[in-house]
Amino acid sequence: MRYRTNIIFLTFTFLLTACASYKSPDRSTWGTYLRGATFTDMTDSARVAKRPIYQGSGGRLVSDVFAQSAAMEYGDRALNENAMYIGYMSELERVLYDTLRAPGTSVQRAGTDIVILLVRDALMELNAPEISADGDKNLGAIARYDATFIEIAGYTDSMRDKSAATALSFDMAARAAVYLARAGINPMRIFVIGRGASRPIAAQDGWGRLTNRRIEIRIVPAR
Repeated sequence: MRYRTNIIFLTFTFLLTACASYKSPDRSTWGTYLRGATFTDMTDSARVAKRPIYQGSGGRLVSDVFAQSAAMEYGDRALNENAMYIGYMSELERVLYDTLRAPGTSVQRAGTDIVILLVRDALMELNAPEISADGDKNLGAIARYDATFIEIAGYTDSMRDKSAATALSFDMAARAAVYLARAGINPMRIFVIGRGASRPIAAQDGWGRLTNRRIEIRIVPAR
């Protein structure tokens, strides 16, 4: 009887855990989760400067993922390495495209980079600045393939107060970054920035405003 009671208790606990919604940690702890992250644009020079620190923290390059076969030693080395990056990112794109099939999401390729767009409604609660169940699912799918650098940029619709727009856009981006860090992504890989109402992708009225409230996640192979 006691054994059966323990089984029932463990099953009940598992179901409660599985059904529990994600809750962002207190804002005062965000700096701890994002220690090592960079709060600026992810430029080529910024990635180059960060690479030794990233590797020193246990981060991997794409070349570390692939066994260096004899075939890599023949032909044009640059072409071989580029094919390796394309193959790695193509597989990641396939996984993300198959997983992120929901309203308000998109996955696009730009060379060897992948750009993921999540409108606010696909990321956060309707009337609260908190990751929603859909956002939990969508961000969880992104926490794969570790040999990459990630830029998380937040955007808003047009607002009179530009400082408020920047703050709101940064809040969205930072919440997503904290989620990914808690999911096991090395924060050394992460760049976080709030861009306010810049770079609108739709009209600044009606449904267009909802589309402009978004985060864009750019994933770049670590090389």
